[in-house]
This record gives sequence, C-alpha cells and structure tokens, in this order.
Amino acid sequence: VQLQASGGGLVQAGDSLRLSCAASGGTFTSYAMAWFRQAAGKEREFVAAISRSGGSTYYADSVKGRFTISRDNAKNTVLLQTNSLKPGDTAVYYCAARYTPGYTVYYSVSDYAYWGQGTQVTVSS
Repeated sequence: VQLQASGGGLVQAGDSLRLSCAASGGTFTSYAMAWFRQAAGKEREFVAAISRSGGSTYYADSVKGRFTISRDNAKNTVLLQTNSLKPGDTAVYYCAARYTPGYTVYYSVSDYAYWGQGTQVTVSS
C-alpha cells in the first residue's frame, strides 16, 4: 500500500489543522492505520491509531482530548483532526499502515511496515 499525507502548515497556537492520508494500492480495510510525528532531533513518536473498521482508537496522552483520528473506508483515507495546537506539536507528521486480519490498534513504530512521506506541522507561539 502507498500512503500520501497532506494538510500540514504553519499555524498559531490554539489553531486547528486537519491532516489527511490517502491510501492506494491495497485493500484499505485490511489495514490498521496510525499517525506518528517526529520533531527535529527527536525520535519518531506515536500520536494516534485506529483499527481496520474504525471502531477502536487510541491516543498518546499528549494529544488526548485535542486530536481525533478517523477513517473513511469508502474513500481510502485516514484523517487526523488537530485542535488547540501547541508549539510542542511542531513536527513532521507521518501516516502508517499495518496489514492485519484483526481489529487491534497498534502504537509502536515497529508495528507498521508502510509509511507515508510526512507533512510538516509548525505551530508558532
């Protein structure tokens, strides 16, 4: 599966962005999906994950209550709605996919085999 992330930009603290990840080349409903981010000089970290059906989601504590992950299986797209953005949210955001027969959500970098190219989110104070 190929992944293409978009929707990043430069915003002010408190603003919102909606990140989108379009999938192609695979059966989208066979993949658990997630968003990760990587700030300059830091390791890639988990942000949010969603199961194949969309029925289960999981969030990093740092974004819980501010970010929402969702998927549209008819459009082969996973979204990340980011609200109340903070300067600490500044990073390159990556979408990821894991082929799975089950409905578990996964939250480790090593759980995912397929990655998009990333979209930059910059939050100014």
